Amino acid sequence: MEYLELISVPAIATIVYWVINIIKYAVQDNEKFKRFIPLISAVLGAVLGVVAFFALPSIIPASNVCIAILIGGASGLTATGTNQIIKQLGKKDEDDGE
Repeated sequence: MEYLELISVPAIATIVYWVINIIKYAVQDNEKFKRFIPLISAVLGAVLGVVAFFALPSIIPASNVCIAILIGGASGLTATGTNQIIKQLGKKDEDDGE
């Protein structure tokens, strides 16, 4: 395994994280959208996985498109989990101040 292959998961997760934050900022106060954030993240990650597989095959450790879709989808869900970790850590700090 080359070191360059290790960059695909964090790169996809970072892109999905920021795209979802931009979309959340644009569609504020929409509860229906908030329910679909994990699904949108997984789909966006899967699309980015396929794009990486065809555009830059050296950065994604996938031998076929199906594996690239799974790696991308998991990376997208990682972005959602990261967002929740940051959100929960921030909430704990707010609760301590009261």
